[in-house]
Amino acid sequence: MEHPENSAEYAGLQVNSGVEQPSIINPYLQRRRFKRQELSPAEMVEGILKGNITILSQAVTLVESVNPDHQARAQEVIEKCLPYSGKSVRVGISGVPGAGKSTSIDEFGIHVLREKGGKLAVLAIDPSSERSKGSILGDKTRMEKLAAHPDSFIRPSPTAGSLGGVARKTRETIILCEAAGFDKIFVETVGVGQSETACHSMVDFFLLIQLAGTGDELQGIKRGIMEICDGIVINKCDGENVDKCHMAATNFRNALHFFPMPESGWQPKVLCYSGFYGLGIKEIWDMIYEYIDFVKQNGYFDYRRNEQSKYWMYESINEHLRLNFYNNPLIRQRLADAERTVLAGQKTSFTAANDLLETYFKNLKTP
Repeated sequence: MEHPENSAEYAGLQVNSGVEQPSIINPYLQRRRFKRQELSPAEMVEGILKGNITILSQAVTLVESVNPDHQARAQEVIEKCLPYSGKSVRVGISGVPGAGKSTSIDEFGIHVLREKGGKLAVLAIDPSSERSKGSILGDKTRMEKLAAHPDSFIRPSPTAGSLGGVARKTRETIILCEAAGFDKIFVETVGVGQSETACHSMVDFFLLIQLAGTGDELQGIKRGIMEICDGIVINKCDGENVDKCHMAATNFRNALHFFPMPESGWQPKVLCYSGFYGLGIKEIWDMIYEYIDFVKQNGYFDYRRNEQSKYWMYESINEHLRLNFYNNPLIRQRLADAERTVLAGQKTSFTAANDLLETYFKNLKTP
């Protein structure tokens, strides 16, 4: 490019063209699309049994997938891992939002790994948005100690519309983690309040985290989650909040006397602790292991595991029927018409549902 400054009238001034600049793109860089190698079910099982965390994570992703092909492969992996499962202590942890569940799990986990050894898996369930259907999955960021520990595995999962405070495939994930050698499993629920029955049906000990000063004494007498918990712990028992926590513990103990004795024969205990300062953590673990020994001696431990297996058999049947119904080609065709008739006021919701179900059952292929 010619510069006017280099003309004759500007003889005393000259502008050089400068040094040519190299390209900002590395000429030796070859753009390749790296595709993750898909492992066969046998290879996944082999990696899980060896404790490979990467393969375990891939298997959990496969289990959570709604793709029919993925589900078939996932079931094969689960069936092959099933004989190696069932040897862990499963603890469900729930509480109101803000009770300090993630912080407490961080302290609980570090304590038990230091004192008892072994391996710990944390299945953190994160609520999904009703509008965007997305989840933040950020519980791992609040478990700084466990996230850096070599013997821990933290897996956040979205609820994806599942009720009961747990994800749709949490039970299958527990089986995979146990097969990978994790002898302690934490299931952190979303903290939905009174409907934690799904979590209760997959753990051995159900721990409820409460706060002091969040309601009157009648809050502790509410049915639902109070009836199924095996232990109640009151967090943030430090500083000026100590007296309030002990007062709340007394109220909860009094409230528990209004409930009938649980099937296990275990009277739930109420303890106070501080998750932030790590106070009272040992007493909570002593309570958990005392409960496990108690129910193993009276036979309730095996009975509860069997009842849970039966419960999830029926849940699997319900889920399979639901998916089969909505994936039926004829139902897909008539579903939009049924919606229009309901919105137009030509049929009630119940009548439209009955018509669709009758159509579905009439067109089922009989062997």
